[in-house]
Amino acid sequence: MASANRSLGQSWNISSCDEYCSFEQLCINLTNEKLQQHFNQHVFKMEQEEYTREEINWSYVEFVDNQDVLDLIEKKPGGIIALLDEACMFPKSTHETFAQKMYQTYKAHKRFSKPKLARTAFTINHYAGDVTYQADHFLDKNKDYVVAEHQALLDASKCPFVANLFPPLPEETSKQSKFPSIGTRFKQQLQALMETLNTTEPHYIRCVKPNTVLKPGIFENFNVLNQLRCGGVLEAIRISCAGYPTKRTFDEFLDRFGMLAPDVLDGSDEKSACVSILDRMGLKGYQIGKTKVFLRAGQMAELDARRAEILANAVRRVQRQIRTYLARKEFITLRRAAIHLQKLWRAQLARKIYEHMRKEAASIRIQKNARAHTARTFYTSLQASAIAIQTGMRAMAARNEYRYRRRTKAATIIQTRWRRYHSLSAYKQHKIATLALQCLWRARTARKELRMLKMAARETGALKEAKDKLEKRVEELTWRLEFEKHLRLDLEEAKGQEIAKLQSSVHEMLGQLDEAHAAIIYEKEAAKLAIEQAPPVIKEVPVVDNTKLELLKNQNDELKNELSELKKKMEEFENKCTELEKENKARSIEAEESHLKTMKLQDTIERLELNLSNLESENQVLRQQALDASTNEDLSEELKTLKSKITELESENELLRKRPAIVEQVATPERIQPQIKSFENGHQTEEEPQMTKESGPPISLLATQRSLTDRQQENHDVLIKCLMEDKRFDETRPVAACAVYKSLLQWRSFEAEKTTIFDRIIHTIRSSIESKDNINDLAYWLSTTSTLLYLLQNTLKASNTTNISSQRNRTSPATLFGRMALGFRASSVGMGMSSGYSGMVGKGNEQSKVEAKYPALLFKQHLTAYVEKIYGLIRDSVKKEIGPFLNLCIQAPRSIRARSIRGSSKNIHLSIVAKQQSSNIHWQSIVNKLDQTLGIMTENHVPPVFTRKIFSQVFSFINVQLFNSLLLRRECCSFSNGEYVKAGLQELEQWCLKASDQFTGSSWDELRHIRQAVGFLVSHQKAQKSSDEITNELCPMLSIPQIYRIGTMFLDDKYGTQGLSSDVIGKMRTLMAEDSISMPNNTFLLDVDSSIPFSMEEIFGSLSTIRLSNMDPPPVLRQRSDFHFLLQETQTETA
Repeated sequence: MASANRSLGQSWNISSCDEYCSFEQLCINLTNEKLQQHFNQHVFKMEQEEYTREEINWSYVEFVDNQDVLDLIEKKPGGIIALLDEACMFPKSTHETFAQKMYQTYKAHKRFSKPKLARTAFTINHYAGDVTYQADHFLDKNKDYVVAEHQALLDASKCPFVANLFPPLPEETSKQSKFPSIGTRFKQQLQALMETLNTTEPHYIRCVKPNTVLKPGIFENFNVLNQLRCGGVLEAIRISCAGYPTKRTFDEFLDRFGMLAPDVLDGSDEKSACVSILDRMGLKGYQIGKTKVFLRAGQMAELDARRAEILANAVRRVQRQIRTYLARKEFITLRRAAIHLQKLWRAQLARKIYEHMRKEAASIRIQKNARAHTARTFYTSLQASAIAIQTGMRAMAARNEYRYRRRTKAATIIQTRWRRYHSLSAYKQHKIATLALQCLWRARTARKELRMLKMAARETGALKEAKDKLEKRVEELTWRLEFEKHLRLDLEEAKGQEIAKLQSSVHEMLGQLDEAHAAIIYEKEAAKLAIEQAPPVIKEVPVVDNTKLELLKNQNDELKNELSELKKKMEEFENKCTELEKENKARSIEAEESHLKTMKLQDTIERLELNLSNLESENQVLRQQALDASTNEDLSEELKTLKSKITELESENELLRKRPAIVEQVATPERIQPQIKSFENGHQTEEEPQMTKESGPPISLLATQRSLTDRQQENHDVLIKCLMEDKRFDETRPVAACAVYKSLLQWRSFEAEKTTIFDRIIHTIRSSIESKDNINDLAYWLSTTSTLLYLLQNTLKASNTTNISSQRNRTSPATLFGRMALGFRASSVGMGMSSGYSGMVGKGNEQSKVEAKYPALLFKQHLTAYVEKIYGLIRDSVKKEIGPFLNLCIQAPRSIRARSIRGSSKNIHLSIVAKQQSSNIHWQSIVNKLDQTLGIMTENHVPPVFTRKIFSQVFSFINVQLFNSLLLRRECCSFSNGEYVKAGLQELEQWCLKASDQFTGSSWDELRHIRQAVGFLVSHQKAQKSSDEITNELCPMLSIPQIYRIGTMFLDDKYGTQGLSSDVIGKMRTLMAEDSISMPNNTFLLDVDSSIPFSMEEIFGSLSTIRLSNMDPPPVLRQRSDFHFLLQETQTETA
C-alpha cells in the first residue's frame, strides 16, 4: 500500500484557469496523464478487448484517449520538455524566448493555446480540463540540479539517513545526456515507473477529495462527481454495469460448479458442459465466449448458494461414513484378538509335525548319497572304455575318407584339362567359319547399298542444276538488299549529324538570348533599388540615362534577327529532311519487296527439299521393311501392301522431281503471280497460281501438299492425346515428355519460323494444372515439364535473327545433293535426328545443338514459367493442409481432471492414455501429411531438388507459424507447453532422418528459431545465466526483443522455477531502447518466405542422368506408321 500511495498519491488536482501553474504542477499533471492513460488501457481497452476477443454480444463504448497530450509534453524532439532542455542549453535564453518558441511550434496543436494578452503564459487541454501555466521560472527550475561532486560527497557519508537522501545516479542516465535537466530526469523516472507497472498486474486506488475547505464531515456532491468523472471512474462503472462483472474461464467454472451437474462433465466438451449447468440452474442473460463464461450481477451468488447446498449434503454423507468406519474398526479389533489366539495354538501343533518330518528327511538324504556314490563309480569306468573304442574307429574312418578325396580330385583335374582343350578347338573352328560368313554377307549388303546410292545420285542430278540456278538468283537479290540497306544507313547517319549541328547552334543562340534577358532584368531591378534607396531631395531632380537601355535594345534586335535567320535555315533543312525521308521510304519499300521475293524463293526451295527428303526416307523405310518381310513366307499379304505403298510413293516422288521446273517459272514475275499460303507448322506453299500455259500439274502438286499438311495435323493431335493420357514412367523418365521431345526434334519444329504445336502443348499443360487440385497430378506435370525443359536446354541454341538469309546459307550445305550426302553420313552415329516431319530418323550427334527460332525460344520460356508455377501450387497446397494443425500444435492440451469421485483405477489409466494419444495426434497428422507428400513426389519421379526446396519452405513455414504464435500468446510461454512442443519437434526430426538428406536437405535447420525458443523454455538454468550466455549460447538465432518477450511471458507451471533475472531483463531493456532509436520500425515477428528458391542450373544438374536410349514408345504412337522412327531408335539401340 505504501508503494501504491507513493505512485498514485497525487490525484487529479487541476487548477482553475484564473491561477497560473508552475513547472512542478506541469510535472504533476504529466504524471496524472500517464497514470490516466495506463488506467484507460487496463480498464477500458482491456475490458472491451476481452469482450471482443470472446465474441459476445456487446456494444462498443467510446472513451477519450490522452495520447496527444502526452506527445505534446514529452515527445522527443518536439515536446515541451525537449524545447525546455534546448532553451536551457543556450545561456542567452529567457522565459520570454522560450514562450515565443512554444507559441510558434504549437500554434496549430489542438491541445495547446495561448491566453489573451499574455506573453509567457500558455494553456494545455488536459484529460480533466484546461490548465494555464506561467513559464517565468521554468528555465531556473529545470536547471536546479544537485552538483555531482556534492552528491558524491553526501552519498559517501557514514550516516545512512544522509546517504539515502542522495543516491547515486545510474550510469546509463549520465551517459544519455550531457545536460542533467530536472524535466529529463523526471521523465526518465516516470518512464521507469510505467515500465514497472506494465510488467505487473495493477490494482487502482482512486483518492477523492470530499470538499474544498479540507474539513471533516463535509461532502460536496458536485465536486466529488466531477472528480469521479474526470478520473474515468464513472465510465468504468458504466462499462461494468452494462457488461458482465463476473467472468470465469471454462475450466475454473467447471472446477467450482461442476458438482451441480456431474453427469454433464463426462463425454462432452467444456463449453457445452458450462451451458448445460447454467440452463439446468435456470439462469438467464448470461453469455458464453470462446474461453470464458460471462455472468450478470447476482448470478454468481445464486450459483454459490446451490453449491453450498450440495456441499452440505456431501458433509452429511461423510459423517455417516465416518460413524460406520468407527463401528467397523471396533469389530475388527475383536476379530483380530480371536484370530491371534487361534494362530498361537495352531503354531504349537505345526512345530510338532515339523520335527517329525525333519527326522524322516534326514534318513532319506543319507540313503540317497550312498546309492549315488555307488552308481557314479560304475559309470566312470564304463565311460572310459567306450571312449577308447570310439577313438580308434573314428581315426580309421578319417584315413579312408582322405584317401578317397585325394583320388577324386586328381581325376577331376585330368577331366577339366581334356574338356577345355576339346572346347577350345571347337570354338576356334566355329569362329573362323562365322567370320567368313559375316564377311560374305556384309559384302553383299554393301554392294546392294552402293547400287541404291548410285541410283539416287542419278535421280537427283536434274534437281541439282535447278537448285544451282535458284541459288544464284537468291544470292543476287540478297546482295542488292544488303547494298540498299547500307545506302539507307549512310543517309540516316548524314541526316543525324546535320540535325545535331543545327540543334547545337540553336541552343547557343537561345543561351545568348537568355543571358541578354537576364541582364535587362538585373538592370531594371538595380534601377528600382536605387530609386527606392535614394533620399527625397534627389527625387525632385530626376535624371534620365538611356544609354544602357539603348545598347540592350540594339543587342536584343540583333539577336532577334539572328534567331529569325536560324528559323529560316531550320525550315529549309526540314524540307530537305522530308524529301530525303520520302526517298528513303521509297528505297526501303523496294528493298522490302526484293527481300520478300528472296524469302519466298528460299522458302519454296526449302519446302521442296523437305518434301523430297520425306518421301525418300519413307520410301527407304518401306523398302527396308519389304526386304525384311520377304524372308518370312507367312507375311505375304503384308508384303503386297508394302509394295503398293512403295509404288504410290514412287509416283509422288516422280511428281516432285518435275516440280523444279515449275519453281523456275515462279522466279519470273511475267508469267506467274503466285499466292503464298502459310500453314500451321511454319512451311509455306503456293495456292492457285495463275499460269498462262499448262495449269494442270500444279493442281496435283497442291493436292499432294494438302494431304501432307492433313497428316501433320493428325500427328499433332495424336501427340497431344499421348501427352494428356499416357502418364507412365520408364526408369524415372516420363514417357510422354520423351516422346514429345523426340517428335519435335524429328519434325524440326525448333527450326520453324511459325508453328502451332508449341501453343497446343502449353495450352494442354495449362488446362491440366488448372483443372486438377490434388498434388498427385501436379507432381506428374512438374516431372514432365522439368524433363522436357531439360531436354530443350541441351538441344536448343539461340538464333541471331539479324541476318537470316546468310545464316541459312552458312548452316546448310550448298546444294541439295550435299545435304542428302550429309544426312547419309550422319546416319551411322549418335541419336536420331529428323530430315522431315514423318520420315525415317537419321542418327546425328547427341551433343550437337539445334539453332532455335523465336517460337522455340518462347516455348522454352513458357515451360520455365509453368515449372515455377506448378512448384508454387504444390508448396502452397502442402502449407494449406498443414496450417490448421499448426494452430493446435503450439499449445499443449489441458491436463486430465478428476471429474468424478467414483471410478476404477483401470478407467482412470485408460483415460490418461487416451488423452496422451489425442495430444500427439496433431503432430502425427503433420508427419503423415509429409509422408504422403514425399510418397507422391517419389512415385512421380520428381527431381530431388524440387522435393528438397518444397520441404525446406514448408519447414520454414512451420517455424514462422509456431514461433510467431509463441511470441503473441502468453499462455504458450510455459514449461509444460515447451515440453509438448519439443516432443513434437522430435517427431519432425525423426521424420527428417527417416526421409534421408536426398529429399529433406536442410529442412531441419529451418526450425532453428522455434527449436531455440523451446530450448529456452525447458531450460532450468535461465535464472543463473547472463545476457551474453543467453544471446550467444542458448539462443544465438533470436534477437534481443524476441528473447525479452519470451522471458517476460515465461511461466513455470510444473516446477515453479524462476525465469530471467532482473539484471538480465534490465540490460535487455536498455539494449532494446538503444536499438529502437537506431531502428524505430524493428519488429520481433518472422515473415513467411514465398519466393522461388531454385535456379534453372540446379534443375538441369539434378536431371543430368536422364538418357533417351532404350525407351519403349507409348502404345498410342506405336500404332501409327508416322511415328515408326521411335520404334527404329529403340531397335537400333537394342541391336
